[in-house]
Amino acid sequence: MRFENHSIVSEFFLLGLPIQPEQQGMFFALFLGMYLTTVLGNLLIILLIRLDSRLHTPMYFFLSHLAYSDVSLSSVIVPKLLMDIRTNDKLISYVGCMSQMYFFLLFVCLDNFLLAVMAYDRFVAICHPLHYTTIMREELCVLLLVGSWFFSCVHALLHTLLLSRLSFCADTIPDFFCDLTALLKRTCSDTSINELVIFIEGGVLVLLPMSAILGSYVRIGATILKAPSTKRICKALSTCGSHLFVVFLYYGTIAFIYFFPSSGDSRIKDTISSIMYTVVTPMLNPFIYSLRNRDMKLALGVCYRRGLIFIK
Repeated sequence: MRFENHSIVSEFFLLGLPIQPEQQGMFFALFLGMYLTTVLGNLLIILLIRLDSRLHTPMYFFLSHLAYSDVSLSSVIVPKLLMDIRTNDKLISYVGCMSQMYFFLLFVCLDNFLLAVMAYDRFVAICHPLHYTTIMREELCVLLLVGSWFFSCVHALLHTLLLSRLSFCADTIPDFFCDLTALLKRTCSDTSINELVIFIEGGVLVLLPMSAILGSYVRIGATILKAPSTKRICKALSTCGSHLFVVFLYYGTIAFIYFFPSSGDSRIKDTISSIMYTVVTPMLNPFIYSLRNRDMKLALGVCYRRGLIFIK
């Protein structure tokens, strides 16, 4: 399918970040540093989980795929942003825009499912510790992962195909990447089907994982409160603290975008929210899981000592 056949425009103009020309060098260095931190940090997590046999558990299996998803999400957006800042060439082809939107939707949805699966894993570990290895067997973990990828791909493909049938009569996108909602505002076709699908399918794909996360932590809290003790609470926090922090960061950004009204320039608010979603959150995840997780710190120490021995 050739996307251009369905559209009046063949390329889009991204307005990019609302920054002054003299600030471009500073912002280029800032986002380049954040992107390199994201890539290296998440790849380090994947490497540690791969090399340390103590981390070959369901929790870290899902964490490695979350790290891969974060690298991919950031790589879909940030390289184009850096090129726009450096060259001031903010044009993106129609096919390029559709491709960027597809992969953005894919990895955002995948993050959503993986966080829910990780919450279920923590629920089983705390509420059913004696049956943990029986319940969270390898076949179930692979099935949950494949299901997450499958529904994420279907979600992204559905919205991309529905958008590709529309005609566009405006080629300026007030953002630094191709976002679905921004593109729908640039079309002169009837978008009622797209909006209906977003409301029903998008709502289900957000509410179901959110419900799974909330339900898991409600059950975890109830289990701890049945026989409360400082040791038990500390153990639960060490087990779930990193995941909870990422969940609050992830859904907090969504709440900020959709539930809090704009005060002043809405474009600046939307840009900050997009940066939090696509740049900051993927960058912070390695720090959250390495600084707050004893197993990851131990694995990092072992890897570091092996590196020193290898050098010597």
